[in-house]
Amino acid sequence: MVSAQGDDRFTLEVRHVQGATVLKLAGELDHDTAEPLRQALEAVTLDGGERLLVDFSDVGFCDSTGLNVLLRGRLTAERAGARIELVGLRRPVERMFRITGADEIFPVYADVEDALAGHPQH
Repeated sequence: MVSAQGDDRFTLEVRHVQGATVLKLAGELDHDTAEPLRQALEAVTLDGGERLLVDFSDVGFCDSTGLNVLLRGRLTAERAGARIELVGLRRPVERMFRITGADEIFPVYADVEDALAGHPQH
């Protein structure tokens, strides 16, 4: 299943790959565009042990609103026994995650293939 939502500044596509749900983000994730991500995180049904990979490889900017949406989603996932993992953080986005310490909270992978193979960046 693949579904997509968003506008001209931010899009989100949901797909299922090898037992994981992938949220493929593109554009700018900020206060004005974070709603599709929040809705997707609420709509995804996570079961114990399931992985939700949030692919940032096409995201050029993420502010604190995007980070807060992910942190809230992480708490919901943990209550279900699932986990959210980050994929493809580009330099400006990676820096924000590093400065805030969020890169220590979420497992981070270079790409979806590394995530599926279990090879974290750090």
